[in-house]
Amino acid sequence: MMKKIIYDLGANNGDDIPYYLLKSDLVVAVEANPTLCQIINKRFQVEIEQGELVVENCVLTVEEDVSEVSFYIHKEDHVRSQFPKPPPEELINYEAVLLPSKSAIRIIEKYGEPYYIKIDIEHYDSEILQALYESNFFPPFISAETHDIKVFSLLVVMGYGAFKLVEGRAVSHVYSGCSIQHGQEKISYSFPYHSAGPFGNDIKGKWMNAENFLRLLAYEGLGWRDIHAARFEKADSSAMPSLIKYGKHLIKYKLMSYIPEALKVLIKDLARRFRVVFRAT
Repeated sequence: MMKKIIYDLGANNGDDIPYYLLKSDLVVAVEANPTLCQIINKRFQVEIEQGELVVENCVLTVEEDVSEVSFYIHKEDHVRSQFPKPPPEELINYEAVLLPSKSAIRIIEKYGEPYYIKIDIEHYDSEILQALYESNFFPPFISAETHDIKVFSLLVVMGYGAFKLVEGRAVSHVYSGCSIQHGQEKISYSFPYHSAGPFGNDIKGKWMNAENFLRLLAYEGLGWRDIHAARFEKADSSAMPSLIKYGKHLIKYKLMSYIPEALKVLIKDLARRFRVVFRAT
């Protein structure tokens, strides 16, 4: 039986690792920030010693011959740290540090064929996907953030035909005490805030085909949400965005476009006050 290896590319403080350990034989966690890697090593010392977890402290790149690169650590919010150089007007919020780098492809070649790859490399997801495509790595399950529509385009080009969307802000709420597959049984699991959430068939809802999923992206927009793609799952052609749910968004958008700016502010303020009163009662 093929060994199940999960690659956590952009592991942050390791909040996704407990779930991935339940779903695999080996987790390869890659994180650039040395402080966060120290946290991971301390949290999962037993799993590392047992050979269930490998931690790579390096900046992921698509380059083959670069040993060190500049990495930009956000001074207030470590989840916003990134490899690409931030815009000049934002540089003041970052500290540039020189860190060792490794090719994403070489790491995968070192540890073995992936079962699932989570890509959460700020503003660098599409580059990693492009490298996977060019190296013929097409795992059964894969996910990446939707800050760039190129992410979805690359997944389609890579041959993926079934898609789901996971809302980053809602993970800890939607997937609190949820049912996940663990071996041959279902168990209850709660995902912490700022974790990536579940993957594969642990995600709620049906798999969408590319056409209907593109509609969903058009409604939802890009941002803090992950596209999940499956290579061998069958998409349900009847699975599509809710016309009722997104019709309301569309009507609201159209109406607001005809309302003067001052009135918009008043409406939003009244709505906020109403919510506060409603919660109090």
